[in-house]
Amino acid sequence: MSDVLIVDDNIDIAEPLRQILEMEGHQVRMAGDGLEGLDSVEDAFPDIILLDVEMPSLSGPEMAKRLQVLNTGREKIPIVLLSATRDLRSIAGRVGTPYYLEKPYSIDRFLMVFQAALNDRIYPKPKEKAA
Repeated sequence: MSDVLIVDDNIDIAEPLRQILEMEGHQVRMAGDGLEGLDSVEDAFPDIILLDVEMPSLSGPEMAKRLQVLNTGREKIPIVLLSATRDLRSIAGRVGTPYYLEKPYSIDRFLMVFQAALNDRIYPKPKEKAA
């Protein structure tokens, strides 16, 4: 069982994700914006963060940057960006995550990307040796 943090200001998006993940056996916490998300991470490090890009108070990319700046292990939490924002791939690159899903997405695609990010957290790939 993994501890999942969903940070999204749209309950119509966040609630179905919570239900799906709980049915898969995960423990899920929710936050309505980046500030609440940072508070939730401070309470307990999640295994993975599902992060919306555009939110009030503190956007997803701003929240991710704050996690990285603290440099206390929080920067190692895998992040999956979820958004209908244009150029999400570029935003994900700036955030430093290879995991992102453009809304709308299928449940199967969501679960595939979620599991890939979670597997990287649990079973990190060995670093390649320099030639």
